Amino acid sequence: MLEKIPKRVRIMEVGPRDGLQNEPTIVDTASKIDFIEGLVNAGMKRVEVTSFVNPRWIPPLADQSEVAKGIERKDGVAYAALVPNMRGYENARLAGMKEISFVLAASETHNQKNINASTADAFSRYAEIAKRAGSDGVAFRAYVSCAFGCPYEGDIPVSEVVKWAKAFWDLGAYEISLGDTIGVGNPTQTVNLINAVSQVVPLEKIALHMHDTRGSALANIFAALCLGVESFDSSAGGLGGCPYAPGASGNVSSEDLIYMLHAMGIQTGVDLDALCQVSLKLEKTLGRKLPSKYLAVIRGC
Repeated sequence: MLEKIPKRVRIMEVGPRDGLQNEPTIVDTASKIDFIEGLVNAGMKRVEVTSFVNPRWIPPLADQSEVAKGIERKDGVAYAALVPNMRGYENARLAGMKEISFVLAASETHNQKNINASTADAFSRYAEIAKRAGSDGVAFRAYVSCAFGCPYEGDIPVSEVVKWAKAFWDLGAYEISLGDTIGVGNPTQTVNLINAVSQVVPLEKIALHMHDTRGSALANIFAALCLGVESFDSSAGGLGGCPYAPGASGNVSSEDLIYMLHAMGIQTGVDLDALCQVSLKLEKTLGRKLPSKYLAVIRGC
């Protein structure tokens, strides 16, 4: 299976959105913009910059419009924002966003707690936005979260993940990201899930969004690489978690992921040293050490 490992992978940096949304420390707008621009300068070509969710639900991202408008955009870089509904989409467009993201759990309970809607109703809402986005020339990416397990329902049937992955693909998503929201996945499960989803979504259009709650994120990513998966989400410093997934720790660290990929001879286009400096600077802003293992080596502890 090693012969299927890609020579280059695409990374979606989700730290500014999925990372900062769960931080107890509210990061000021200027620091968020500096963080995003630092990530891009380090070589990140895809960055999810914020979420156009009602600020009452996610106060750390209340300055969504200011952040989106304040970024100095560079050619060749995709800046995305998560949107939960049509109002969020319209606000994102007013702020200059040209790419959006949808999140839908493969778990009915998680959707009820996360977006206060049934899975079917939430998808119908996204379908309406997707139609509007298509007419506006706005690309969209879809996350199927809780694909490896749910904090409320436990194991999730693979058929449910396949069902919603196909639904989003048929809707026009350019990529489907399978999320291990609470970090319970294992390599065998990863292989089985990707093999199942790749029956309805082209393999090259499947991404993984892994959390490292139990320290298995890189093992799962390696399993996916062996199948030929070439797109992964990660978060600078290992920032993140999910406010609706009790006990979930951060996303897989961008530094840890990129170190592994580069050591394997896989290209990412990211300057690892420059990325570390961005994350270390953010540590000072947050007033705490980030969980990235590679950062711990850099700082000496």
